[in-house]
Amino acid sequence: MARYIFITGGVVSSLGKGLASAALGALLQARGFSVRLRKLDPYLNVDPGTMSPFEHGEVFVTDDGAETDLDLGHYERFTGVAARKTDSISSGRVYSTVLEKERRGDYLGKTIQVIPHVTNEIKDFINIGDDEVDFMLCEIGGTVGDIEGLPFFEAIRQFSQDKPRGQCIFMHLTLLPFIKASGELKTKPTQHSVKELRSIGIAPDILVCRSEGPIPAKEREKLALFCNVRPEAVIAAQDLSTIYDAPLAYHREGMDQAVLDAFQISPAPKPDLSKWEDVSDRIHNTDGEVKVAIVGKYTQLEDAYKSIAEALTHGGMANRVRVKVEWVDAELFDKEDPAPHLEGFHAILVPGGFGERGTEGKIKAAEFARTRKVPYLGICLGMQMAVIEAARNVAGLATAGSEEFDHEAGKKRFEPVVYHLKEWVQGNHKVERKVGDDKGGTMRLGAYDATLLEGSRVADIYGTTSIDERHRHRYEVDIKYREQLEEAGLCFSGMSPDGRLPEIIEWSDHPWFIGVQFHPELKSKPFAPHPLFEDFVRAAKDASRLV
Repeated sequence: MARYIFITGGVVSSLGKGLASAALGALLQARGFSVRLRKLDPYLNVDPGTMSPFEHGEVFVTDDGAETDLDLGHYERFTGVAARKTDSISSGRVYSTVLEKERRGDYLGKTIQVIPHVTNEIKDFINIGDDEVDFMLCEIGGTVGDIEGLPFFEAIRQFSQDKPRGQCIFMHLTLLPFIKASGELKTKPTQHSVKELRSIGIAPDILVCRSEGPIPAKEREKLALFCNVRPEAVIAAQDLSTIYDAPLAYHREGMDQAVLDAFQISPAPKPDLSKWEDVSDRIHNTDGEVKVAIVGKYTQLEDAYKSIAEALTHGGMANRVRVKVEWVDAELFDKEDPAPHLEGFHAILVPGGFGERGTEGKIKAAEFARTRKVPYLGICLGMQMAVIEAARNVAGLATAGSEEFDHEAGKKRFEPVVYHLKEWVQGNHKVERKVGDDKGGTMRLGAYDATLLEGSRVADIYGTTSIDERHRHRYEVDIKYREQLEEAGLCFSGMSPDGRLPEIIEWSDHPWFIGVQFHPELKSKPFAPHPLFEDFVRAAKDASRLV
């Protein structure tokens, strides 16, 4: 039976609950325990799949095809435990399930209420996989006091009562603001947040206090007294230069020991933090710097490409270089020369996205990288734009484009080198989709196998010809143009096992030019960088030496 740690937040959002949860999971692993992390989001969307990146940041995709919160990316990067559909839930999904049961008559004619029907559904979700791990860490999105979060707080209160005594603890993350004018660190916001939490029946066992600097003993004792926790359970979460210092920083503060003490686990197994010490060494002790341009359309919000930025950092760690990422809005050169915007970079990355806005700029970025011999990595839409660029400028298909853009415009303007995928094979069954289907959850989602061309660059990078990677898209490169494009020099170096869907393209006569239909960034970790990102940064490092 798992022990449960519920992580809640107060005062303000975006304090780093996801990062604190991930770091704690890593620390418990370092002590020899197995962990699984979950996110409970109070919003009414069924999942974040249809949200704008400006609203919610990136959508993280699991192997089994769930579109989830970006915090699950932190969980995977820090623990190496692959997330599943059962690790993410929202109010929308909970209410949908409850209403489906009501329509089927599962409740035998009873009046359906938040308590007990909605809270029971949440508790059932939390309890999935109870016998699989030593610790289950459950993060509650939002902050205490949010009206939409009340059913989740009530559910975890009930859950802790349902379990045997000592099986659940609560960790509350708050803010300790520093008032510069008076030179004081203020504890009152945390006191009020804990008071709010206690008013709904939850008493925190551990306080994690976000602050710019250390917490003086006086303030620590005050927090312990007024919030009814032990002084050693008041953990300072100071600002860090990199998120990958978090496990070591939290360990120095005693977070993992406070958790084990709360569960009365004694003697506590000694931690092996050598993995995280190596990670910290690699990120702080570098040998040079490379500049990488990410040419996208959501560049105003870095969280829209969170996993890509982190995967580049991992690639830099593997090569002992600092990767300096600059966000370049593709619309800047939709109708002009991209050179003034892209010269001086050692590599160019074009990420995924949806819609036509900015795509002409992405096509020009691919052309710039191809003709100037700059290392290029195209991901999802970035691969499709590279194929369209090759079709237009090398293979003689001047009107090459994507069916996606014609669909938006309501008329045919392009030769559809990229088309809407209407059916594909997933496992042992065929999946069918129509253009007019609902947007949510209707893409090719999750892990799919690919076969790599023997002797290709990607086969050399992966060290194998059989891979599986995570997908999130509804448009594909049309295989009927393959022969014409390959005659022009573009190599289709990765295909689906049935040979119908292009997965990877590359220019063989280029120092490093690869496009992939999948999202390799989702599987990269600081202690296990994704091979594509590791080799991409290596190519950028080589290019920097030529400048």
